[in-house]
Amino acid sequence: MKVYKLLLALTAFVLLSANAFAQQQEMTEEEWQSEINRLTERKVALTSELNSLKTQVAELKSTRDGMQAYDDCINELYAMVGATKADVDNFRAQLEALTKKIDGKEAPKADRQAELDAMKKNRISALPEFFDKIHNQLQRKLDAWEEAPKEISYTVVRGDHLWGIAKKKEHYDNPFAWPIIYKANRDQIKNPDLIYPKQIFQIPNLTEEEKSKYDKIRRNYKPAPPTQTQTTK
Repeated sequence: MKVYKLLLALTAFVLLSANAFAQQQEMTEEEWQSEINRLTERKVALTSELNSLKTQVAELKSTRDGMQAYDDCINELYAMVGATKADVDNFRAQLEALTKKIDGKEAPKADRQAELDAMKKNRISALPEFFDKIHNQLQRKLDAWEEAPKEISYTVVRGDHLWGIAKKKEHYDNPFAWPIIYKANRDQIKNPDLIYPKQIFQIPNLTEEEKSKYDKIRRNYKPAPPTQTQTTK
């Protein structure tokens, strides 16, 4: 309807412009008739274009009316994999959680692989929304994930203490985590204040829970104020 009105307005404008031009210019009867013929042909062409557009609009409306509703299409797609919308919503949330774990390299890697394998076996993973991410993208990220060894060995040197060993950047970068080293090497350490050169300790990786625990201890630690000795006169 808007297109029709626009074309009528355009035609009227052209005719009025021609009339104004004819009034401003002295035109012969032949020139005037020629201009009228040109504008008439233009009107016919615009009318034909308008009718063509109307036909296209009618065809599009007919196509739209014959199409299945979007929600019906989605439900039909879910039914093909034996799932409901609630099942798919839960699957999507599970995928988002696993993606965060893999992107954050939340160890152990074997557990993340097991979670991904379980999702691959779910028929919902065949849906276009999930297929590439589950079967390709996340697997490539896991394949490229080089997991650190579960523990490393460290040979004690003169001047070492558990606090200082735990503080090393290549270990925990947190001296408050020294009890982990102590517990892992109780067969060699009788007194945590007494360790000896050439002892070989195992330094296990911290779990996420342990990291959180000892980071919190470090943040909350407040060193004791220095003692002041009283001078006598």
